[in-house]
Amino acid sequence: MFWKFDLNNTSHIDQLLDREGVTLRELMEEEDVLQECKAQNRKLLLFLSKDHCMLELVTLITEEPPSDLEEKTRFKFPNIACELLTSDVALINDKLGGDESLLEKLYHFLEQEPPLNPLLASFFSKTIGNLIARKTDQVISFLRKKHNFISLVLNHIDASAMMDLLLRLISCVEPAPLRMEVLNWLNEERLIQRLTELMHTGRDEEVQNIPHSRQSNASQTLCDIIRLSRDQANQLSEVTEPDPLLAVLESQENVAELLKNMFEGERTEASVVNGTEVLLTLLESRRSGLEGLMDLYSQGCERSYTVNSSILRAIEPHLKDFQQLLLNPPMRSAILTTVGVLEQPLGSARLHVARLVASLLQTYDLSICQEICRLNTMDLLLDLFFKYTWNNFLHLQVELCVASILNHSAHADLQNPGLQNHEERPLFQHCRLVQRILDAWEENDKIQAEGGRRRGNMGHLTRIANTVVQNLEKGLAHSQINDLIKELPEDCRGRWESFVGDTLRETNRRNTVDLVSTHNLHSSSEDDDMESPFPNDLSIQQAFSDYQIQQMTANFVDQFGFNDEEFSEHDENINAAFDRIAEINFNIDANSAAFEACCKERIQQFDDCEEEEDIWDEKEINYATQIKSRSRYSTWMIYSSWTASFGETEVSSSSSWGGPPQQGGEGPQDTSWTSFTEFQPFIV
Repeated sequence: MFWKFDLNNTSHIDQLLDREGVTLRELMEEEDVLQECKAQNRKLLLFLSKDHCMLELVTLITEEPPSDLEEKTRFKFPNIACELLTSDVALINDKLGGDESLLEKLYHFLEQEPPLNPLLASFFSKTIGNLIARKTDQVISFLRKKHNFISLVLNHIDASAMMDLLLRLISCVEPAPLRMEVLNWLNEERLIQRLTELMHTGRDEEVQNIPHSRQSNASQTLCDIIRLSRDQANQLSEVTEPDPLLAVLESQENVAELLKNMFEGERTEASVVNGTEVLLTLLESRRSGLEGLMDLYSQGCERSYTVNSSILRAIEPHLKDFQQLLLNPPMRSAILTTVGVLEQPLGSARLHVARLVASLLQTYDLSICQEICRLNTMDLLLDLFFKYTWNNFLHLQVELCVASILNHSAHADLQNPGLQNHEERPLFQHCRLVQRILDAWEENDKIQAEGGRRRGNMGHLTRIANTVVQNLEKGLAHSQINDLIKELPEDCRGRWESFVGDTLRETNRRNTVDLVSTHNLHSSSEDDDMESPFPNDLSIQQAFSDYQIQQMTANFVDQFGFNDEEFSEHDENINAAFDRIAEINFNIDANSAAFEACCKERIQQFDDCEEEEDIWDEKEINYATQIKSRSRYSTWMIYSSWTASFGETEVSSSSSWGGPPQQGGEGPQDTSWTSFTEFQPFIV
């Protein structure tokens, strides 16, 4: 035997702990120290919970290791120390959470000057987060005594680990009453207002020097607080008191302050993007991401968001500022793309403005929609749509805007039939939506006719054209859209009707053609020409397949073999298990001649080798022999199923079948059984 079993269960760590003068570093050198700790090794836990060991572990995760160490091993021990402290062992949690001197040592890490080492910051955040979840009362009580805790965390918010720490305070505290106390404490510390202030870009010299990562992390923290607060408000039905942080975030005063910080002073792309992300989160529905987007499409963009009106009232006065961003975006240098050099890129700022306009239009707020119409924002977005033909992110947002405006017609008419729609007329007249669709389509056809490539916005342009047509076909609810189409110049109306009846219909037909069609697939001519002693009727093959499938079902184990009741005094019950198989109709009478012809062949016996073959000897592989052996095995399996159904006597008595190969050399002698490969259709 080339393997050995080591039955000695004594761990090497136990041997080290039995030795006098063992150090923590020696134990941390062992590969299985974490496994032994999580496995509740009593000796190891008692050693680790000693005062000097706990202090050394905390020191490792809060102090920078010496810089002269090799980089690959420099943070080895701090990483192991963090894993030991967060191994979720009660003895270590009790020691760390109950010793205020260790908590002070941890807290001292925040008092360093920024920037923090990002790896040590993650170790600190993970350790504190574990204590918040496991020793909630002790840690929250300790942190609330520190009046500068929130200030220190926000001072290091450029480290993403500090953002995670704030989110743990909001989401990991239980039970609900204690969580509400923590939320009220964070609100008293003005957490939301302080995070909003970090979005400012030009208040004073100190704020101007804020790194982009700090702005970005502050924005992401606000977005995560909004989503977490809304989710927990939906899940915790027993909580009747509103979330104070969410209430501040959705207040008109806070949103107005956020917008003021975005547009006051120099308008940088980072401040616009980060601030708009917060606004989009406030405007988003309860379902976000791709799932929510697909739900939006499935409902025809007719679903109205339930948005706090205070958010909309705060955004409305600043719509003109977003309009100016579309006209004069923050400067960006030219970039090289796969389709050439782009002298003036669209930029993230204008893309986020397009996203914000699409979200505002989907609220169907009358005042907001009127202001967007007055500013002629849709005309600018359509200009960008046809200018940046390869930016599909922009194309999607413009498509959503057009769909929202067109669907708003039915939405407004059904709620208030006397309300005159104010959005469709500028879209069709001033923005010239129909003319732009026709001109862009004809220009693309010309480019492709000259050998050029199809433009990247044609897919979204097709969807916009289909949206217009679908709204025209909806009848009375969209009568104004029909009137606007009729007001088009005669030549334009004729082009539109021809485009809808011919070009668009053909495009839709091509877009709905299956890429692969399987209804014409058939077997090859070689399979058709293959002669078989069995008839073309597939009833036998189907019956055998049904037999195999029914035997491989989930209750196969329960059906296999015999039940205890079948071993009774009555002999007729001995064959009860095979009676189920006998119920299958193989139609043997109709095909007995074919079966008898096949059974005239005999299977070659399996001769025992007198000498044991050396498996390592090089030899030529004979595939014909393997196929022949497989054929004999398949034949024997089929024979077994037939005899199980009809009895071995009936089958063997009418043929020269010699039976299965026997141990010891007794069995059929004929070696011409390769013709029995015609049974292969039975094997699935």
